Amino acid sequence: MDKGLQSEGNVNVQQMIEDKKRSKSLGEIIEKIIPWFLLLCAIVSVLTTAGILFTLLRESIGFFANVSIIDFYTGTDWSPWTGHYGVAPLIGGTLLITLIATLTAVPLGLMSAIFLSEYANDKARRVIKPILEVLAGIPTVVYGYFALTFITPMFQTFIPDLGIFNALSGGFVVGIMIIPMVASLSEDAMNSVPNALREGAYGLGATKFEVVFKVVLPAAFSGIVASIVLAISRAIGETMIVTIAAGATPNLTFNPTDSIQTMTAFIVQAATGDTTFGSTIYYSLYAVGMTLFVFTLVMNLIAQYISRRFREEY
Repeated sequence: MDKGLQSEGNVNVQQMIEDKKRSKSLGEIIEKIIPWFLLLCAIVSVLTTAGILFTLLRESIGFFANVSIIDFYTGTDWSPWTGHYGVAPLIGGTLLITLIATLTAVPLGLMSAIFLSEYANDKARRVIKPILEVLAGIPTVVYGYFALTFITPMFQTFIPDLGIFNALSGGFVVGIMIIPMVASLSEDAMNSVPNALREGAYGLGATKFEVVFKVVLPAAFSGIVASIVLAISRAIGETMIVTIAAGATPNLTFNPTDSIQTMTAFIVQAATGDTTFGSTIYYSLYAVGMTLFVFTLVMNLIAQYISRRFREEY
């Protein structure tokens, strides 16, 4: 009987050894596969970006074969259906919307980040932060109709001659939309500042206000500026809000009460209209898209430069 139990025990031990070997070999296979899988994901991302850039360049070259690139960027009359391709009004409208959105989002987002990082207790933070981040999940078409049916009538009580479609309402709501980006990234930057710096400032007799504005904000400067630049990039590429609320009038104006048109709004207008494939108007979509791509690329490069240039290592 003892021999039977011993034999059964030996079988179980051998089985366990074999299971461990099998598990080890499977683990080794997975360890070899994972790097290749991650590399494949990275390659797909890079190829996707390269494909987008190639498409924009190829179709834009077709456009500039018919329209002078100098006239395209210096012209002030954008009316592609009548043969005028001066993109300056679209660039001006995009910059106007971005300026209004930045003036709206930066103060509100930065003050929200300061409150959440330095003043709010855990209970308040758990309630306020999720509510603030809900703004990032609202569809932009909802924001557009919110601007058109609520913000514009509200502004009209203060500005009686304000039109239904105007840059002020569109830019203001775009600013509301990008508040979570400014607030969340800025808060992360401030939370990364070591508490030792705060405690040292308090030890020297600094007040809460002085600690926030003379210690925490300078230490988190690179992250804060990077969040603002990324939010501006998001505002430049916004489509539905400006299409619905700002109008479709390509005016080269910096009056926020006027109706304007942005680069993204034109792309929507032309893409959903009767644009003939292969026509100059069709190719102008890609030329405007390429201009928008360059704007966004430059803003992202600026954000990366600022982040590296002013980063504090603790």
